[in-house]
Amino acid sequence: MYKIKINKWKSKLSTGKELEEDLLMALNVLIGSKDPAKMPRGIEKFRIFGKIANAFDKATETNILELESREFQFLKGIIETDVPSLWAMNADLSKAVTDFLEAKEE
Repeated sequence: MYKIKINKWKSKLSTGKELEEDLLMALNVLIGSKDPAKMPRGIEKFRIFGKIANAFDKATETNILELESREFQFLKGIIETDVPSLWAMNADLSKAVTDFLEAKEE
């Protein structure tokens, strides 16, 4: 089991309005921005996505993202191949992604 603390930070929009962000939002953006034709298919991936959705829901309440190894490795793979390099310019977002990638199995 991997346990990743979900830290929150504030970002300013171009309109000047502040937005609270966190790792869950970033992961949702990564998943949502994948080309639908390249999204994994099949019952096994369906189950993985279901477990990830449940873990995200729970993490919203607890601020701890708990993932089994299979789900962690799946999300890690998405980060490793799809994370925009521009995200590294946001220190809070960069730290959240790095913390996720460096998580250890407990």
